Formats: sequence, structure tokens, C-alpha cells
Amino acid sequence: MHLTFRLYKDIDFKGKIVLSDCRAVEMSRKSPFASWLCAMLHCFGSYILADLLLGESPIDYFSNNSSVILATAVWYLIFFCPMNLFYKCVSFLPVKLIFVAMKEVVRVRKIAAGVHHAHHHYHHGWFIMMAIGWVKGSGVALMSNFEQLLRGVWKPETNEILRMSFPTKASLYGTVFFTLQQTHWLPISEANLIFFFTMFMIVCKVFMTATHSHASPFAPVENFICPVFFGSVSTGHSSHHHDHHGASHEVSHPPPPPAKSKEELNEGTRKRKAKKAE
Repeated sequence: MHLTFRLYKDIDFKGKIVLSDCRAVEMSRKSPFASWLCAMLHCFGSYILADLLLGESPIDYFSNNSSVILATAVWYLIFFCPMNLFYKCVSFLPVKLIFVAMKEVVRVRKIAAGVHHAHHHYHHGWFIMMAIGWVKGSGVALMSNFEQLLRGVWKPETNEILRMSFPTKASLYGTVFFTLQQTHWLPISEANLIFFFTMFMIVCKVFMTATHSHASPFAPVENFICPVFFGSVSTGHSSHHHDHHGASHEVSHPPPPPAKSKEELNEGTRKRKAKKAE
């Protein structure tokens, strides 16, 4: 079962790399090592980032030879399998939905393990627990800009912190619950919390994948709460700025003088002819 979970983690990176940037396939031919490095970063990015935040060695996870070899084998099959058969098989919707559900099981387990790991080092560091749990659950997405740089792509507008996807938001909210449970502020056992949160993630993600929906299940609640606590975006300042800019633009460019009448033009023509005759 653990190998199956790891297999989907290794397979999933193509869906986020290749589909978001069609040049990834071309790069795998021109620079296989860079493509392989991006794949390893995508597979183990959450562990690397969490270890960096905790002051531990970021390459410890690469000592797990079976995981690295499996990730490398999947990377090779994804990019170099004849007629792209391997990825077509794992992208078949019924199979994909099974992998999606399994991935959310792994995500929740990683969030819980991250919070527990941080609690072991910082017993009263709530924010540290939440940070490590969040990174463990969505570290790959948080490192997406760095991974893009390895592929020679720079898309700052895709910053995950500025525009959080559903898994990133869910990991953030989930790590808050696991931190409260770890510090005994939430009266529920860890096993029950893992079960309920895993079921929530599976239902949401499978539904979103099956319907090809990108709408966040948190959107209705966020649209109600955020304007109350953080205010709404006001257009008054931008309108005032636009009006002021327009007024200054008019001042800096005065209107052209009025056109001369037909009589004035005829008079000017007669004067020029008289000067030439003289």
C-alpha cells in the first residue's frame, strides 16, 4: 500500500508540470537531467522544505533508495514510454479517481506527521506546528516557482501564496485543526480527526476531478467572512485616481485653437498674392 501511495505521488507530477507547460516534454529530450531534477523536487519537495524550516538536512529523504528508484522509473515511463501509453493508462478517469483519493490519504497523513514532528521540537510553538504541517501537505505547490526556474520558466503570477489552490487552502485549514488537537484544545482523538478530514478531502477532490471543476468548496464561506473581517475591495480610490489623471492630462494638453473661417482664409490668400505682385 505504501508503494502504491508513493507511485501516485511520482505519477502526479506530470499532470502539474506537463499540462501547465507543454515545453516540459521538449525539455525532457533536450535536458533529461533537468527534467529528472524537477521530478524529484516535485516528489520530495514537501520533505525538503520542511527539513529546511526545521534546520535538518534537506537530502535525508534521498537516502531512501527504493523511493528514489521508483520515482525515477515512473519519470522515465511518463516521458519516454512509447506512444505515451503509461500516462494514458494512469490518466484514464476511473483509475485517476482512485489515485486522487489515495493522494488525499497521503496528504492528510503528511499534515498530521508534520504537526507531530514540529510538536516534538517545539512543544508550545503553535505557529511552527502549523507551518510545518502546511508545508508537508502542500510543499510542492509552495515551491512551484522555484521548480519553474529549473525548467527555464518564470511565472510570478502563479505564486501559490497569492492564489491558493484548493489543496493548499485545505492543507492550511487542516493543519490548524491538527495543531489544536495536538495541543489538546480540540477534544477529539488524532485517529478520528485523520479519518474525518481524510473523508472530507477525498469527497471534495474526487468530485472536483470527476466534474473538472476548479471552484473551491471554501468559496461560499470565504465570500461571507472575508468582507466582514478584512473588508471588500473599494473602487473609489481607483476612480478618483483615474479622474485626477484625466484632469491633469487635459491641463497638460490644452485644446487646439478654433479653425479659421472661410472668409479669413480667402483674406489671407489675397494678401499673399498681393505680396507676390509687389
